[in-house]
Amino acid sequence: MSDNTDVADWWRTSIIDMEPGRIALRGHPVEDLIGNRGFAQMIWLMVTGKEISGQRARLFEAALVAAVDHGPQAPSIAAARMATTCGIGLQSAMATGLNMLGDVHGGAGEQAVDLFRAIEAAGLEELKATLDRWRTQNGRFIPGFGHRFHKPVDPRAPRLLGLVDEAAASGEVIGSFAKIGRAIEAHLADERGKPVPMNIDGATAVIYAELGCPAPLARGFFGLSRSVGILAHAWEQREQGGRNKGPTPPQYRWTFDGA
Repeated sequence: MSDNTDVADWWRTSIIDMEPGRIALRGHPVEDLIGNRGFAQMIWLMVTGKEISGQRARLFEAALVAAVDHGPQAPSIAAARMATTCGIGLQSAMATGLNMLGDVHGGAGEQAVDLFRAIEAAGLEELKATLDRWRTQNGRFIPGFGHRFHKPVDPRAPRLLGLVDEAAASGEVIGSFAKIGRAIEAHLADERGKPVPMNIDGATAVIYAELGCPAPLARGFFGLSRSVGILAHAWEQREQGGRNKGPTPPQYRWTFDGA
């Protein structure tokens, strides 16, 4: 038998080991995981290779739960519903919705984690200077703050921050990123003369930063969470029926501004 492993080594993974009659995920026999790990714990184990438990697991699950849906006006949800009326299957409808998540819709959590870490590195006393640099490099919007619909408060954010406070009080997270988030919120309110609420992206970014997630995973976890809402809406639209639904009812027309 040849000792050549060039084919086996083509894809290298520490995630799964498998042979007929045996599956091990991150070193754990799958039969030991089934019934003994919650889905959120399993996501964390699969993605990071580490176990998560206690209030840290509760925080992670809370972040996933909070971001599942924001209604048919959300581009990802709307796209999935429209796709469903075109006669495609649920997986294709879900893919259509997930493919709408980008730097603007779905990327703010990743950006907020980066911003929080930049503020942590510079120190809170340099908050204004750090925000000014961020705006110079990335534009005037501060990711994770302000909401065009939820004013003066995004109802998800205080609950998530409260859970972070509980975990910090027990020593399971440090709590510094919650402090940074609240400091940004206060600064923006002073700057604009009105409340600028931390939104779902900011609150979940606080959690992911507290849990030590690399910033890109904040976006990945948001997509994982939002896929639940996408599936729910795609299925609801399939049950409701409808054919070739566009973004507006057919009696409404677009504005033609050509010659």
